[in-house]
Amino acid sequence: MDAFPSRWGKPRNENIDEHNTVPLHKTLPDNLTQTAYGPVTRTQQPLVTGTSVIALKYRDGIMMAADMLGSYGSLARFRDIERLMPVGDYTVVGASGDISDQQYIQHVLESLMVKEHCHDDGHVLGTPHIFEYLWRMMYNRRSKFNPLWNALVVGGVHKGDKFLGYVDLRGTTYKATTIATGFGAHLAQPILRKRVEGREDDLTEEEAIDIINDCMRVLFYRDARSMNKFQRATITAAGVNVTEPYGVDTNWGFAEKIRGYGA
Repeated sequence: MDAFPSRWGKPRNENIDEHNTVPLHKTLPDNLTQTAYGPVTRTQQPLVTGTSVIALKYRDGIMMAADMLGSYGSLARFRDIERLMPVGDYTVVGASGDISDQQYIQHVLESLMVKEHCHDDGHVLGTPHIFEYLWRMMYNRRSKFNPLWNALVVGGVHKGDKFLGYVDLRGTTYKATTIATGFGAHLAQPILRKRVEGREDDLTEEEAIDIINDCMRVLFYRDARSMNKFQRATITAAGVNVTEPYGVDTNWGFAEKIRGYGA
């Protein structure tokens, strides 16, 4: 069997050097070595990505959550990435996908808020305006963003109304009572629909926090690109509050009975 790490378990390949470490190209003449083609490279486009963002409406406003892991491919590389971005006094934007695109969008939004600020005139960019701006920006620049970019979640309170919307790199938008991106669209969204939709005007803040924590616990169990360290943002008529990083209680006792795949 082939002992080269990238080909473990596969039949031996004749294009392996004598130390069985570096594949050789058949196009190389016999008198040349691998060094003729320069150093071995792994990727020319390193990416750091974040996973799910979840959000819901409750009686007093909007609640959002996202973990703090930035994954370098499959490597859990950065553990303090903040993906909930306050914009103005009553809006939070949650980012799911390429972290560099998130940083660019954060810079654009900060510049926009400075540009549009007029002192004491009583007018500021509200959540619907920021949502509209992101929609236009994403649509007009949809070929510029990295294809691994996933989505933005925009939540806030504007003139007493709760606003929660979704926009992705193609300019696709919608507004809903509950939103989950990334793997959360498969694992957390059913929980949100069952426990929130139809009850959003009755949910207390404590109930909303319990739902958020349950969703983040499930994502930690099931999503290999998540971690048990996340932030929760609450947006009400009083303003924005983003918590310090925290984790939820977990129980891995069920894993003791799992042996491989199937019975």
